[in-house]
Amino acid sequence: MGEMIIELKGLQFYSFHGLYDEEKKIGGEFIVDVLARLDSSHREVSSIKETVNYAEVFAIIKTEMNQPRELLETLAQSIAEKIHSKFSPIKEIEVRVEKKVPPIVGFNGTVAATYRNTF
Repeated sequence: MGEMIIELKGLQFYSFHGLYDEEKKIGGEFIVDVLARLDSSHREVSSIKETVNYAEVFAIIKTEMNQPRELLETLAQSIAEKIHSKFSPIKEIEVRVEKKVPPIVGFNGTVAATYRNTF
């Protein structure tokens, strides 16, 4: 049984997600990665209906990134579920949302939430 893996990586957004009022006002930089596994048990993927349209996946992510959420976890879950509902060939999806400058005093690095689901 074959498997096709589709990825969109390093997608950069300036968005207003966050738990604190300041984050909601000034926003911040986020990076989104998506990995989707598709069943490709037949020999050759020859139609867009058998796979995923990258532009449509990007449009879903962009829409979700423009809807402020308090938690990265909520955002990652929502992105994954919306993509899967649009593309039924997806058998497993993983969405990672990284916040580049979290509001943590003395913290030097990034934070991220990753959501994975199998269908």
